[in-house]
Amino acid sequence: MSTFLQILQKVWGYSGFRPLQEDIIRSICEGQDTLALMPTGGGKSITFQLPALAKEGICLVITPLIALMKDQVESLKAKGIKALAIHSGMDTREISVALDNCIYGDYKFLYLSPERIGTDIFRQRVQKMNVCLITVDEAHCISQWGYDFRPSYLKIVELRDLIPYAPIAALTATATPIVADDIMDKLRFKRKNLLKTSFERKNLAYIVRKTDDKPKYLLKIAAKTPGSGIVYVRSRKQTKEISELLQKSGFSADFYHAGLTPELRSQRQDSWKWGKTKIIVATNAFGMGIDKPDVRFTVHMDVPDSIEAYFQEAGRAGRDGQPAYAVLLYNDADRTKADQRIRVEFPPLETIKKVYQAVCTYLNIPFGAGKNISYDFNLSSFAIAYKIHTLTAYSALQILQREGYLELTDEMNNPSRVMFTTGRDELYKFQVNHADLDAFIKLLLRAYSGLFSEYVRISEEVLAKTANISLDMVYTNLKTLSRLHIISYIPRKKTPVLFFNEERLEDANLRISNESYAKRKQRQEERIAQMLEYSSSTSKCRSQLLLAYFGETATYRCGICDVCKERNEIGLSTYEFDLILDEIKKALHERTLKLNELVDNVQQKTDKTIKVIRWLLDNGKLIQQENGVLTWHTDS
Repeated sequence: MSTFLQILQKVWGYSGFRPLQEDIIRSICEGQDTLALMPTGGGKSITFQLPALAKEGICLVITPLIALMKDQVESLKAKGIKALAIHSGMDTREISVALDNCIYGDYKFLYLSPERIGTDIFRQRVQKMNVCLITVDEAHCISQWGYDFRPSYLKIVELRDLIPYAPIAALTATATPIVADDIMDKLRFKRKNLLKTSFERKNLAYIVRKTDDKPKYLLKIAAKTPGSGIVYVRSRKQTKEISELLQKSGFSADFYHAGLTPELRSQRQDSWKWGKTKIIVATNAFGMGIDKPDVRFTVHMDVPDSIEAYFQEAGRAGRDGQPAYAVLLYNDADRTKADQRIRVEFPPLETIKKVYQAVCTYLNIPFGAGKNISYDFNLSSFAIAYKIHTLTAYSALQILQREGYLELTDEMNNPSRVMFTTGRDELYKFQVNHADLDAFIKLLLRAYSGLFSEYVRISEEVLAKTANISLDMVYTNLKTLSRLHIISYIPRKKTPVLFFNEERLEDANLRISNESYAKRKQRQEERIAQMLEYSSSTSKCRSQLLLAYFGETATYRCGICDVCKERNEIGLSTYEFDLILDEIKKALHERTLKLNELVDNVQQKTDKTIKVIRWLLDNGKLIQQENGVLTWHTDS
């Protein structure tokens, strides 16, 4: 048995690797820079976590998703693997302690956002770490051609100079051939090394339904499809409205969005994950890091912003390999909505600067100050105070974040943390001299381990229940010990956080690059146009359209999407249909023909040829001119 398989079985309990996983792992362990392109649910995390466990040293994991970062750290800890994260919800002392533990402790993973790489404290400490691997998650964010380009990702390559000996593992679920090449160039791969699996999902039927009554059609899908499902909508308001509609129609449903409390999000996610709730109605905040294999359907009530986003979200259905459905509901109003979204997502540059200055004033940040400081920030309260539309403010902050000026997080559940700041000998003396606090200190030491080396999450409620004292007394004791410099106590916080990477600037010095605004806007318009084209197409296999977008052109029709099903209804096999179609293309390429002439030029049976021509005419592939001449309209 290979070492890799032994680690897989011991840590994850799996008997074997999924396709390509072991190839990626071997490539990384051989010290090669590796770009792994695997679809959602393909098991990307194992491809870098396992090599890191097989090597000496610590693995840096750069990811933009704070919620997923924290989930992965907790998952690793549950497996007995030492991991930690650095994010904007932590104070300076916490970050310093965490970095010291990476240098002097036996930690295997450090998760951090790309913005942290540019900070002085990180750059100084990382050079003292024994880094065995640099992992870049969501690697498409580094490419100007990627659907979620983030300028902060361009800082990652600086690690090449700080720790030149460490190989890079870049991971993404969605990248076109252009994006894949760009990722390897931007990360200065020593040589091109792309390992990818096919994006084809043979068990997943892609379906588009054009309907003016989307809620009614959703109920029809829910009634016909057994098993659990995800319904994706664009707004938080819609999540509640659609879930209530499903509930009134007798379905077990609930809603989920980033505005819910962490406890409620966790509760609803678990209820759906374990089958108590059949359908979860959610914004795109739902799904990251969730590995539920038996999702039977996903439904998109609106057209997503890009094929990449749609492919990821739709791909959460059918991970167990059993038949599943990805349904997109579409109508003509979606084009108008798409234009409106572009206007909202890219407010005028003057508006962006106005929002920036208003936020700084709201947070009482003077010019020249604020760098590397986190501020509690409630977007809704800010928008009301300054009479700015919430979506406009959010879009402006997103553009400022992509430019690297600041970092906005959703509401984070940061539990209370405690760390002893005295040594054990000094603590013993303190306990002797402060008998009133002795029992509480012993309670802390019994309840939690590691308190002398790192900040440890605690629960005031659990401590109160264990010691049979009031919650107020627990808070009082913690604050007293903190005031006397025995512990460092950081109370629980649930507010969103705004982290400033730069000091407050004057308008003249606040520059929004053409790359972050005009070019990004143009590319976003192109992506939405491609998504609308996919949605309105009625003549080419859905699977082939999606695969071609990701560079897979030599593919066969899936036979199970709505387009293929409709073709099947004319009574011809896929082979027969394609044979006749190729002859029709060849005949019309050579000269113009009328209907009867075209039929005569095809060698197949006349009745079958007429069926194919009629289908092509009905679906707009062929156009019959007034003089009876047939012309080819599209490329299929």
